[in-house]
Amino acid sequence: MKKTALSLGFLTAFLANAQSIKTTIDLVNVKNDQVAVTMNFPKMKSGDVKFHFPKTVPGTYSVDDYGRFVEGIKFFDNKGKELAFTKVGDNTYSLKNAQNLTKVTYLVNDSFDDEVDASKHKAVFSPSGTDIETGKVYLVNTHGFVGYIDNMQDVPYQLVIQKPADFYGTTALVDQDRSESTDTFTLANYAKLTDSPLMYTKPDYITFNAGGMDLVLGVYSPSGKYKAADFKDNLEKMVMAQKKFLGDMNTNKKYAIMLYLAGTEGPQIKGFGALEHHESTSVVLPEMMPKEAIDKTLTDVVSHEFFHTVNPLKTHSEEIHYFDYADPKMSQHLWMYEGGTEYFANLFQIQEGLITKNEFLQRINEKITNSKNYNDTMPFTVMSKNILKDEYKDQYRNVYEKGTLLAMCLDIELRKLSNGEMGYRDMIRKLSQRFGENKPFKDDKLIDELVAVTGYPQVKDFYNKYIAGEQPTPYAQYLNMVGVEMKKQETPPLFWFIKDPNQTGYNDKNNTFIFDESSALSPFSKSIGFKITDEIVALDGKTINVQNIQDFINYSKTIKEGQNVTVTVLRKNGEKSDKIELKGKAILDKMTIETLNYKANPTAAEQKLQDQWLTGKK
Repeated sequence: MKKTALSLGFLTAFLANAQSIKTTIDLVNVKNDQVAVTMNFPKMKSGDVKFHFPKTVPGTYSVDDYGRFVEGIKFFDNKGKELAFTKVGDNTYSLKNAQNLTKVTYLVNDSFDDEVDASKHKAVFSPSGTDIETGKVYLVNTHGFVGYIDNMQDVPYQLVIQKPADFYGTTALVDQDRSESTDTFTLANYAKLTDSPLMYTKPDYITFNAGGMDLVLGVYSPSGKYKAADFKDNLEKMVMAQKKFLGDMNTNKKYAIMLYLAGTEGPQIKGFGALEHHESTSVVLPEMMPKEAIDKTLTDVVSHEFFHTVNPLKTHSEEIHYFDYADPKMSQHLWMYEGGTEYFANLFQIQEGLITKNEFLQRINEKITNSKNYNDTMPFTVMSKNILKDEYKDQYRNVYEKGTLLAMCLDIELRKLSNGEMGYRDMIRKLSQRFGENKPFKDDKLIDELVAVTGYPQVKDFYNKYIAGEQPTPYAQYLNMVGVEMKKQETPPLFWFIKDPNQTGYNDKNNTFIFDESSALSPFSKSIGFKITDEIVALDGKTINVQNIQDFINYSKTIKEGQNVTVTVLRKNGEKSDKIELKGKAILDKMTIETLNYKANPTAAEQKLQDQWLTGKK
C-alpha cells in the first residue's frame, strides 16, 4: 500500500472532511464475527431520509440483499439522541423529519458464514461477498459493509479502516495517513466506494510493473501452503500479454488482485471465481488446488476480470453508469459485457502465444457443447434485460458460453466483410473511443453505434438475427469461413446426475458432489425428484471422498438402463441439512457431441482469414 506525502495527505483529508461521509470500519474490536461500522453525515438537505444497503451490485447480476447481514442499526441526531425509523424490506430504512441526522451505527455479519435457507436467499457469490475471520483475514467488499442515503450517492466518502497494526491491506486505493493501525482513503462518491474492495491479512504480497501499470497481488492462504511470490512469474507473463493485446484500450496505471484461497476449515465456500472492478479484482479459489491449476485459473479468470476494465467498466450504457443499487435496471447487453469479455480472455491467449491453436479450438468446442444446456432461441437482449427475474436467471451462465460464441462469430463476420482489416477487438476499440468511462451510450441505441463505428450495416443484420432475435447462431457456417469444420458424433449412453458431468463440483467439507444451480438435471435426476441444490453423498451405498472419487465415477459407468438405483443426498432444510435417500430406475442419457477440427486442405481465402483471426494481424 503506497503512502502519499504528508502535505498531500493533510490537504486531501481537509478537503474531504468538509462535506464527506466519514465511514469507519473497525477490524480491531471484532466480537462474535461481527464488524462495527459508523457513518457520520454532513448536514441533511431533506427532513425525510431513506438509508439503503445494496440489493445487488454491478458485475453480479443477482439479487443478494446485502442489508440482511446488518444487525443493531441505530440512527442519531446532532445531540446524540436516537431517531425513530421504519425498516422497509431487507435493505432500506425510512426516517421522517430527520434533518438533524448525523450518524448511523450498525454491526455487519459476513456472507461467507451465511446459512440462510436457499429458498429465501441464494448464497452470495463468494468474490462479491464478505469474510470476517478474526486474526486471520477480512475480505472487505465495501458494498457489504457500507450503505448510502438517497440523493447523497455523489457525496464524497472518507473511508477509515481501523486495523490490527500487523495487518496489510491489499487494495488499489492509496492510504492517506502514516498510522500503522489506521488506513484512510478518500473516494469521490458511493459508486467509487463500492468499486474499491480491500483484503486485510498478515502481509503476503508482491508488486511489479507491467507495461507502465503498477500491480499488487495479495494472497490469503490459511494453511500457509502458498505465498504470493509463487504466482508472480505466471501473473506477470499473463498481464504483459494482456497489455499488449489491449494496446491503447487499457489506461490503468495501477491494479490490485486479492487472492483468497479457501481452506478445508473455516467458512464453507462454493462460489469460486472473481469479481471485476476498475482497478482491482477479488478472487476466491480452493486452497487444495495444485499450483498449476491455480496458475491456469488465474490466467483464465483474472484475465477475464481485467478485460472488464474496457467493457463495461469504461464503455457502458446508462443503466450501468447511473446504477440504482436499491432498484437496479439491467442492460440488454450481457452478450458484450460478459460474452465479449470472455471471448477476449480466450482470444488473447492464442494471439499472444499462451495456448496452442488446438487448445483454443478445444475451448470453443466446449463452449458450443455447454451452450446446448440453455435455451438457444431466447433473445440474449431479453434475457439480459430481465436477468434478475426468476424466469431468466437460470440462463445467466450462458453469457460465458453462447455470449462468447456470439462475439466470435461477429469477429469472423467483421473480418470477412473487411478482408481481414477489422475484427471484434477493433470494433470495441472504436466504441471505447466514441464513448468512455464518463460518457455512457443509450442501451437501445447500441446497435446503431456499432454500425457507425464499423461502417458495416451487416452488423445490424447479425445483431437482429442472433443477439436480439430468436435464430440459433450457425456456428458451423462461421467457423467454416476460417477453415474449421464441425462434425457430429453420438456418445455412449451415460448415467449421471446432470446433463453435463463436467459441471460437477466437490464439497470437501461434506465429501459430496455439488452442482451449480444453473446446471440442467439429467432425465434420471428429474425422475427421482432430485433437486439441483442437493449434495450427493452416496450412490448405492458407495460414498465419496478425495481418495476414491474415480472409483465412484467408474461405478457410475457400470450402471445399466432400468437398473434399480439408490442415491443418498444432503437436502437443505432451513439452517440444517437432512440426509435422505432417493430411489428409482436408471435412465441413461444419450448425447450428440460436435467436434471441431482445422481443415486439412482449407481454401486460400479460408486460410488467410484463419491466420488473421488467430494472430490478430491484418
